[in-house]
Amino acid sequence: MLIRKTPAARIACTAAFIVLALALVPAAFAGKGKPGGGGSTGGGSTLTGPVMVADVNGNGSADRLDSITFNVSTTANAYPQVGLRCYQGSNWVYDGYVGYFPNYMFNPWFTLDSGYWAAGVPATCTARLFYNDNRGRQIVLTTMSFGVGA
Repeated sequence: MLIRKTPAARIACTAAFIVLALALVPAAFAGKGKPGGGGSTGGGSTLTGPVMVADVNGNGSADRLDSITFNVSTTANAYPQVGLRCYQGSNWVYDGYVGYFPNYMFNPWFTLDSGYWAAGVPATCTARLFYNDNRGRQIVLTTMSFGVGA
């Protein structure tokens, strides 16, 4: 059986589609701040480090293969996290996350290595202290950058 739409039905269907699309556009752009997570800076939030957990070559500085953590303090949320991204020049080589709350289930440190990390080449890392809001968006409280030796 073939159902034919009248011009009025087509107009109504098109109008409903446009209304739905316009209703979803603001939600798609909600919470989009600056690249890399954006969001507001949280008063009372600090991120310092890196703090050495395992210093493989014993030089006291963050290098490839070392394990590091950060000193974190915030009153913005009970479940703060630190995301760490590292680049060698323009090449992405590391992306890791650690939770800084009591029931975090994984290792509370970052080991500076990956299959992308080229030996003998220094890197630049950026750590961002953030929490996830009730929509799952990262709200960045503060950031810091530091160099990683080869």
